[in-house]
Amino acid sequence: MNTANWLSGDSIRWLNAGGPLQEVVLSSRVRLARNLAGFPFLSRADEGQRRQIYRQMYERLTQLPIGADLAFVDINETPYLDRQLLVERHLISRQHAEGEGTRGVALSREETIALMINEEDHLRIQVMGCGLCLEELWQQIDQIDNQLHSVVDFAFNDQYGYLTACPTNVGTGIRVSVMLHLPALKLVGELEKVSRAAKDMHLAVRGLHGEGTEAIGDFYQVSNQITLGKSETEIISEFCSVMVPKIVEYEKLAREVLMRERPAAIEDKIWRAFGLLENARTISTEESLYLLSHLRMGIHLGRVANIPLNTINDLFIQTQPAHLQKLSGMIMDGEARSVARAELIRRRLNNNNN
Repeated sequence: MNTANWLSGDSIRWLNAGGPLQEVVLSSRVRLARNLAGFPFLSRADEGQRRQIYRQMYERLTQLPIGADLAFVDINETPYLDRQLLVERHLISRQHAEGEGTRGVALSREETIALMINEEDHLRIQVMGCGLCLEELWQQIDQIDNQLHSVVDFAFNDQYGYLTACPTNVGTGIRVSVMLHLPALKLVGELEKVSRAAKDMHLAVRGLHGEGTEAIGDFYQVSNQITLGKSETEIISEFCSVMVPKIVEYEKLAREVLMRERPAAIEDKIWRAFGLLENARTISTEESLYLLSHLRMGIHLGRVANIPLNTINDLFIQTQPAHLQKLSGMIMDGEARSVARAELIRRRLNNNNN
């Protein structure tokens, strides 16, 4: 599968700006960790066993109805830049991209389904969608899991549930996460309070690319930390009815407070961001995400018109290093990427603002 084929002008399906609560919730993801019965965890598996696991998963997946919609990528044989492209599109983890030995990923054509083979576990199934859509994603991933159960024996214990490489995933093996845009909470100094409250509810708060990454541009991933003792539907229900709506409410209130008490300062921040993005000749990844974050807030506050939200969401991905180099068709150093990034942003904003 040629990763360059993903760089059409179309919006990224799971980042479309049309899902529920999309002014704050960019996207949702549900992931299941599974391991084949009869094989050791990958930390104890040799290369021969890794090849057997990969071959068995490939053969089983191609037998299933879902297999007709999947393309397989051999990560071990994939060039570095293409692996980084997959990371930037949230289709594989950094650990998977930078690992060694036989490993791969099966991807749906719409990029909303990814099955990582030989990452931390033998198999990690993930489905993604725009806005707060966890219940729909759970139905989808449950069907995929049921199909796999018909042809694969997974490691399972009657007392502990699904057995996983990391103890925190034992039980259901489910990880539920949402990507949130929280600029107002940061501006009013309430983000740390929200982070502490999230941890009290056994939630993990991470950066744009998940575990081990820092928050850039006011984007945060919030996910469950407990998979044992609760059913999948209970975890999903808590996220959809309590946890995420509460954070969204806090962010909306913070935006209202800012517009009521500091309107000139907020409008200045929004329009400065727009001015820099529309005119800059060189810009870093971090600065572009920071400025795009404020511009996105300005769109939702009704202060910026004629720029579709999808354009901003696409730029979050397309301005990252691997995407810029694939779009340009050449390897670039940091300085050249900064110039190309600024040019891309100017072109996209001006095309949509005419």
